[in-house]
Amino acid sequence: MSNRFAFIGGDTGNWRVTSLSPIRGGGLAPARRLSIEPADAGTAAPASSAWRLDGLMSNIRYATRGELTRLRSVQEGLGRPAATCAALIPIKKSAAWWELAQDERRRIFEEDSRHTAIGLDYLPAVSRQLYHSRDLGEPFDFLTWFEFAPEHAEAFEALVARLRASREWTFVEREIDIRLERA
Repeated sequence: MSNRFAFIGGDTGNWRVTSLSPIRGGGLAPARRLSIEPADAGTAAPASSAWRLDGLMSNIRYATRGELTRLRSVQEGLGRPAATCAALIPIKKSAAWWELAQDERRRIFEEDSRHTAIGLDYLPAVSRQLYHSRDLGEPFDFLTWFEFAPEHAEAFEALVARLRASREWTFVEREIDIRLERA
């Protein structure tokens, strides 16, 4: 089973795009639908697609064992029938972020910004999966995928607002917020 996935914006897919908003930096071409498919490096997106973003599911990089255990004990899986809302948020961090040592990034990520702790406040209502793209030569470093039921939309907005207000987000140079509904 592949751990590489393609997020393809175009005219087909199981998710209907309800909004596509650049938060910081340049946006993406408009798309009506989104499909998420296992991908190989050489697989091309359909000619009718507006864009394709690839990412790898990988290990969680900045969490401690305790944080990881807690995340796994509370997180519900993706694809829950009630979770008909989703968000794809591609993020590119600045060169200054990547010039920091791993322990410096961890300190900003968790000790200063409380990224994992904030996320835990919204579990299990909001499920998430992070895809790494930086080492694939993609235009974004991360593709963040969230799923939630309509009644948890306000909680998701609060989650995103808290993360964007953190010190970590001062290192974000490009971010796009793509909202979706299951088609």
